Amino acid sequence: MKLFISADIEGCVGTTLASETHKDMPEYRQFARQMTEEVAAVCEAALEAGADEIVVKDGHGDATNIDFTALPDRVTLIRGKSGHPYNMMFGLDDSFDAVLYVGYHAPAGNGGNPISHTSTGNSNQILLNGKVMSEFMLNTYTAAMIGVPAVFISGDEAICSLAREMVPAITTAAVKKGVGGSTISMSKAAADRLLRSRVKEALSRDPGACRISMPEKFEYVVNYKDLKKAYQMSFFPGAERVDERTNRVVSSNYRDIVTAHSFMVY
Repeated sequence: MKLFISADIEGCVGTTLASETHKDMPEYRQFARQMTEEVAAVCEAALEAGADEIVVKDGHGDATNIDFTALPDRVTLIRGKSGHPYNMMFGLDDSFDAVLYVGYHAPAGNGGNPISHTSTGNSNQILLNGKVMSEFMLNTYTAAMIGVPAVFISGDEAICSLAREMVPAITTAAVKKGVGGSTISMSKAAADRLLRSRVKEALSRDPGACRISMPEKFEYVVNYKDLKKAYQMSFFPGAERVDERTNRVVSSNYRDIVTAHSFMVY
């Protein structure tokens, strides 16, 4: 069994402030360590459940957050940003059996996490076919396009709920919830136990139950915080300006959407 893990930091235990996720801030180290420990726990549980090979993609910021010395044998870590449009899913191909997400968070426009966003802080909200687009949605359609099902996600309660709406059979592990500007997190030890048990539960099931169908057409709509950014990105090939803050791209090829996103919100 070959697994792909995409990891982020804002959905990990304790993370509450944007400063806790920025490398130039003194508090960052504590939360990068927590991200590493959650990824390591998921990897260890997956190996115990029968995984033969695991590839982890560090998906936060500059993608050099996870301490590679803390990961078990048979785990490969992809660090840094290649520039490929897949971004948090870079390295995924059809040789993998399943995708797992660790430390994922609520999307821009959702109050389920004090630092909710979608890929960057440049948008007020992004819609995909009329639904609020999270990084989970973006990446799960990427995986589905390639032919790999997403079977597990950990993070805040909001993203776990949204994940079940999109993939009803997915196994979730909510380690915290957001309330206004605060978070309510379980303890490190409790989160560790939950992650390990839910990963084993996810991998004991038929991954085929988590397969989703791709829509025939995609409408991608970005509402920007900054008027200049909105204007500038309206010139991206295939983009249409909806209003002063909003651009959209329509395509029947999801690869076009992934590529547009990788340029239009960064």
